[in-house]
Amino acid sequence: MEFLGSSRFHFHCFVSLFLLISAGFVVFPVSSIGINYGQIANNLPTPDNVIPLVKSIGATKLKLYDADPKVLKAFANTGVEFIIGLGNEYLSKMSDPEKAQTWVKTNVQAYLPATKISCIFVGNEVLTFNDTSLSGCLLPAMEGIHTALVNLGLDKQVSVTTAHSLAVLETSYPPSSGAFRKDLVNCMKPILNFHAKTGSPFLINAYPYFAYKDSPKQISLDFVLFQPNQGIVDPTSNLHYDNMLFAQIDAVYAALGSLGFKKLFIHISETGWPSKGDENEYGATPENAKKYNSNLIKLISSKKGTPMKPNCDLNIYVFALFNENMKPGPTSERNYGLFKPDGSPAYSLGISTTTSTGSGNSTVPLPGPPGIPDNSSSPSSNGYLAISSANMERYSYRIIGPLMMTQWRIIIRDSFEVGVERVIWNA
Repeated sequence: MEFLGSSRFHFHCFVSLFLLISAGFVVFPVSSIGINYGQIANNLPTPDNVIPLVKSIGATKLKLYDADPKVLKAFANTGVEFIIGLGNEYLSKMSDPEKAQTWVKTNVQAYLPATKISCIFVGNEVLTFNDTSLSGCLLPAMEGIHTALVNLGLDKQVSVTTAHSLAVLETSYPPSSGAFRKDLVNCMKPILNFHAKTGSPFLINAYPYFAYKDSPKQISLDFVLFQPNQGIVDPTSNLHYDNMLFAQIDAVYAALGSLGFKKLFIHISETGWPSKGDENEYGATPENAKKYNSNLIKLISSKKGTPMKPNCDLNIYVFALFNENMKPGPTSERNYGLFKPDGSPAYSLGISTTTSTGSGNSTVPLPGPPGIPDNSSSPSSNGYLAISSANMERYSYRIIGPLMMTQWRIIIRDSFEVGVERVIWNA
């Protein structure tokens, strides 16, 4: 059900785009910005109305948590590239070649080539559910989908992967000592072999916000927001880090290298900062969300790699496109969006995008003005695990200098996931 009036939405879109055009600017995408397009809400605009918003921020890539046909049809011939998701509830079925091929035909082949689908992520944060029956289905499902792509002649244009929580790491500081949890190594190695064989990316969801929220007195806010700060030096590699996200990414690279997979490349499939939170959710403000996401987009646009991989472009998907009013959990869960559901910005990013056009370079201001979302809590309707809907138990931490890298073991007890119109997963 849609509570959003069409005319109201178009008015906000028109105002944002009019401000850009009247200033003499044309909107063009910067260096490969990716956005997570979550739909855990009952008041979001139609996919057709989402297209101008995506283009207004220069995004060229979207990540869906399912294969929503309305979205995939709407974005045909737009040039926007998609990563689509296959939910955890399908994993046990995808080892069946016939079912895997049916899924690929229905959810991928049917939309190509008009809609650019470049990757399928099979399952979300499966290994940190601590459910051996589920994790045991992960690799067979990935292999089943890949085999279906091969059989249909699509494997050269569509890759297969899965998305992991940063909780797959047992050690994350210093970054050079990054290592996977010992209890996950045996199931992680075959998955990494799959990536090496097929050339698909390793996806990780990384949120410096959580580290700051839990230890605001120990962690420098500037360090997590990409603001000027003294940073830290890895005592082993002597590499200097001036932000936590890069330290987290390099910890994952180190973990991959420790298992003999130095050549695998990483995509950050989720990262973001909430613009509103509960009283105990320190740092969840519009100002901090603006700093995190605008500075992050500048980094993406600069094509600057991490200290450990300086020549590798960042492949990062910002979380998320919209504030989503039906997400469970604390207030922050419903306030990660760059936009409110009516199409107006949740806050002003306050940066410009610069790209090369046929007539030269154009500098494009991103839409404003600032605003603070007003969302209500209600039962979840989603295609992925809410960022903090699971009960989390901290099992070890380490404070070194200005940086605390906290490791978590996720314990699923009574949390659940449901699809927009169907049950996705019950833990």
